[in-house]
Amino acid sequence: MSLRPLLDLATDDEAYLAVADATRSGGATARVSGAIQPYVVAALAEDALAGRPLLVVVADDVAAREFARDLRAYLAPRAVRHYPSRGTGYASQVAPSPHLVGLRIAALDALAGRSAADGGAPVVVASAIALAETVPEPDLRPEGFELRVGEDIDLDFAAELLVDAGYERVDQVEARGQFAIRGDILDVFPATEDRATRIELFGDEIESMRWFSTFTQRSLGEIDAVELAPAAELASEHREAAALALDDEESERPPIAELVPVDRFRAPLEMISADTAVVIAGEEDIEPALRDHWDDVTAAMHTDDARRFYVDVAGPLTERAALRLRAPRDTEGGASEPTIRAQAAVSAARSLAEAEGQLERELGSGYRVVVAFEHRGEAERSRFNLKRLSARLLDGAPPGPDGQWPAELAFAEASLSEGFVAPSLRLAVYPWRKLVHRRRPARPTVKGSLASMAELRVGDYVVHEDHGIARFAGFETKTVGGITRDYLELEYKGGDRVFAPTEQLAKITRYVGVGSETPQLSALGSKRWDAIKARARRAAQELAGELLNLYAERAARKGHAFPPDGEWSLKLEQDFPYRETADQLEAIEATKADMESEQPMDRLICGDVGYGKTEVALRAACKAAEDGKQVMMLVPTTVLVQQHLGTFRERFADLPFEIEGISRLRKPADVRDVLQRFADGQVDILIGTHRLLSRDVRAKDLGLLIIDEEQRFGVRQKELLRQLKLRVDVLTLTATPIPRTLQMGLAGLRDISVIETPPEGRRPIRTYVGPYDEELVRRAIEREVGRGGQVFFLHNRVETLHETAERLRALCPGVRFAEAHGRMDAAELETTMLSFLRGDFDCLVATTIIESGLDIPQANTLIVDRADLLGLAQAYQIRGRVGRSKERAFAYMLHPAEEQLSPEAAARLATLADHTELGSGFAIAMRDLELRGAGDLLGEEQSGHVAAVGFELYLAMLEEATEAMRTGRAEEAPESGVRLDIDVSAYVPSDYIPYEAAKIELHRRIAGARETGELRALAEELRDRFGEVPDPVNALLELQRVRLEVGRLGARVAEVRGGRLSISPLELTSDQVAAIREEIPEAMYETSKRTLSLRVPSDPGERLAAVQGLVDALVAASSRATLGVG
Repeated sequence: MSLRPLLDLATDDEAYLAVADATRSGGATARVSGAIQPYVVAALAEDALAGRPLLVVVADDVAAREFARDLRAYLAPRAVRHYPSRGTGYASQVAPSPHLVGLRIAALDALAGRSAADGGAPVVVASAIALAETVPEPDLRPEGFELRVGEDIDLDFAAELLVDAGYERVDQVEARGQFAIRGDILDVFPATEDRATRIELFGDEIESMRWFSTFTQRSLGEIDAVELAPAAELASEHREAAALALDDEESERPPIAELVPVDRFRAPLEMISADTAVVIAGEEDIEPALRDHWDDVTAAMHTDDARRFYVDVAGPLTERAALRLRAPRDTEGGASEPTIRAQAAVSAARSLAEAEGQLERELGSGYRVVVAFEHRGEAERSRFNLKRLSARLLDGAPPGPDGQWPAELAFAEASLSEGFVAPSLRLAVYPWRKLVHRRRPARPTVKGSLASMAELRVGDYVVHEDHGIARFAGFETKTVGGITRDYLELEYKGGDRVFAPTEQLAKITRYVGVGSETPQLSALGSKRWDAIKARARRAAQELAGELLNLYAERAARKGHAFPPDGEWSLKLEQDFPYRETADQLEAIEATKADMESEQPMDRLICGDVGYGKTEVALRAACKAAEDGKQVMMLVPTTVLVQQHLGTFRERFADLPFEIEGISRLRKPADVRDVLQRFADGQVDILIGTHRLLSRDVRAKDLGLLIIDEEQRFGVRQKELLRQLKLRVDVLTLTATPIPRTLQMGLAGLRDISVIETPPEGRRPIRTYVGPYDEELVRRAIEREVGRGGQVFFLHNRVETLHETAERLRALCPGVRFAEAHGRMDAAELETTMLSFLRGDFDCLVATTIIESGLDIPQANTLIVDRADLLGLAQAYQIRGRVGRSKERAFAYMLHPAEEQLSPEAAARLATLADHTELGSGFAIAMRDLELRGAGDLLGEEQSGHVAAVGFELYLAMLEEATEAMRTGRAEEAPESGVRLDIDVSAYVPSDYIPYEAAKIELHRRIAGARETGELRALAEELRDRFGEVPDPVNALLELQRVRLEVGRLGARVAEVRGGRLSISPLELTSDQVAAIREEIPEAMYETSKRTLSLRVPSDPGERLAAVQGLVDALVAASSRATLGVG
């Protein structure tokens, strides 16, 4: 089941036939909408270009990956390969990542005719950037080799061969080009395959081979042989010198020609066969992408070295192209090129029932409609759940008389990233995930424990609930009294150490305080920790009470229930010039639903900068004003007042609403006049700073309060806002995700909408982190100004800001510079900022005042001087000032020499460099929380308690107190589960799982299991990943099963004392006791103590078997009683 039958429909379009004819002649140009370009190229590959190798060229790697994915959907089973670029840094050029090398070699060999065709002539999708990189000649590569079931192999020798071939030895295979050895198991991810291979030996003979998932580490299917192609472009003798040079300082590195044989590097276009057809898709994006990439490369390495690795590719591509595709013009304008237009397939449906209406509309217009699903089972389920329509599964050729396909609905199994609606073809293709936008389920969290113990590192500070703050000193397997167990070694004050058994993992959390200061270690044996915990618990109870009182008061009050959307709200939606993202639509719908209920709304809208939060506020404001209610919008800065005022007036230009703003820029008399008209009800929407919270600001009939960046207001303003929240609907906008995690921790007391999807066309910001380089700064400024954009230069010292600006003026003559900082006269500052907004200046040299939500789409380069001095979340927020349009944005985070960086600053900058993808705000914020501490997130009064017990433990206390008050029950001591004290050896042997992180993760999963079925599944996974489960690991699993089973029956203690196993407290009937004694005559039950006991052997292995037998008999007796079996 694939989309291949759709390709026959292309000939229904006259414009396509013209494109096909022109392509056969070569050198053709066509205008084709981006959404339908993969379909058109796939049709040509089977038509005008049939039988020829095909190279499709797009602008960048992201576009190439998506284009290749769509071509696979249309051309399956024909193989489609992706040829990625190496990257930009020095290391990427001399020693490219193994996970990329395999893809590159497989793609090049296919086009050069050096590999067997798979399903037809090869198809490769490459970015122009990748084709600009020179590559070594094939004979410079290392040798690969093949392994087969039944062959003999020495694992040590195999490891040497793999390392020579460029593979990296790791503890656990996760990416292409890696391998791991555990006992008699070799895991390897072949460089040219899409799945990893698990090879199991019996002695020296390969007993079995199977594919496995690197995500789950589980097997996927048996195979007989595997080809281990090289994972490096150069043999080991050439790689060694380059690897040594990477450890040198940049200034000390020898010329690149001395490290690698660059004289034998050639352009990829020279290495592919002459009959390869080249198709350029999105030609208008090729040259800008090449320019941007060259700037990135020369920022990361010396220009002379860069020229060794890059060639001009734009000209050769144009000469070789059989077809060049460009986006259609807005108007035909008499263009001679054939044009194929199509709309991107989009939908606002949240369910299949909603989507069915859209599908009916397409079918009613005579379209053939196809929905592509990732999995056949999902397609079949959806087909069964259709209410009014019927759909067939797309297999084979389209049915119908004379091979025609009538207007009908079909479902197909295909992985498609983008779909289209083409009027000329009467064809609509929807990926399922674009047709129906499911609400994301809340991520489950493990209360009170580390989310991933694998992240724990030696030296980290942790909090043990019983003993206090400690330093994690390692993970040890110890034998005490003949019993072997795994322990976490925790170091306390005075060098005291505690070896915490792994079953106590649920009591251990990572320490996050209120600042970056090192916490004080707790002293063992003192009562101070208990006193600190008690004080923190009382404070948590008081805070929980305050929060619940506030929200209970809001719930008890009756607010204003707004009616459904009227004519003006509908017009505002229709006039929105962009396509809403799924998250944005969801936030708008949730906000309107809150406003239409009687309970006052308090909704928090979280989303990265530029993700469309303001549009949510505009829709809400229109709904309120349409019903005759007034709206106040509170923003943190005067510049934002002006910007929001302009946005609201522009969007509401055709609506009869009076919109005003008050700020320091307006004369006092004008402000008084606006406030009087607001009090009289003549102003519908009022935008301002904290001035709106003054006593003289009174609304005639306030219905909605919008707060932009609530965290930027002080304590006094927040108290005034608190009083307002009791009476009116409140909508809060924030780009800072940390408060969101707090609100989620407070048991859902506040409604939250998260906008995580970037707007269409938004591109990730290219981020460069490195030492300050004046030549780099000059090139960055001149490049941005040269393309008609603007630059932010952040220098966060007021005293030297003017001198810095002067130096930049000398560095870049002809560039118009402006200066801005917080100590300037208010009117002068606002004039400067607004002039920059209008485009009167090219570069703004400023302090961190630019952090405050300023929206300047034409500013797409940011240069930060001394980025090491900024907090992580602050640097991320500032980086979000650029990249707010479809232009590629650049951020240069510059710092002094590496030696001057503190470890914390280096960690912050590394995090920024690692998280450049869109929507990284949450990951950035959580990393910042670890690096910098929680600050006064919970308020000044609570911060002392956070510092004393750690952020995670304090939040757990707050959750417990909130839930206790909410449910009306007295607070109980935190449930510690079943205490299990059975002396048997239970640990993870190092020869079974050799690496510490996986051991800790296994213990976490065993301790976190809540059902016996989870333990059975885990045992099966261990057998699959690491081989037969040894007795000590089986003992770990069995002890957890015992804990779960007796806990389910109400017991809280299971222990062996004096050779007897005791399980208590248990309420057993005489019939249940009789049933247990029938199975195990030696078992005894003491009614007065509610204890079941049994004498157990002294041998640990026999002892565990006896414990299992008694627990099984207990479970069976309880089950019989439950079922009423006598």
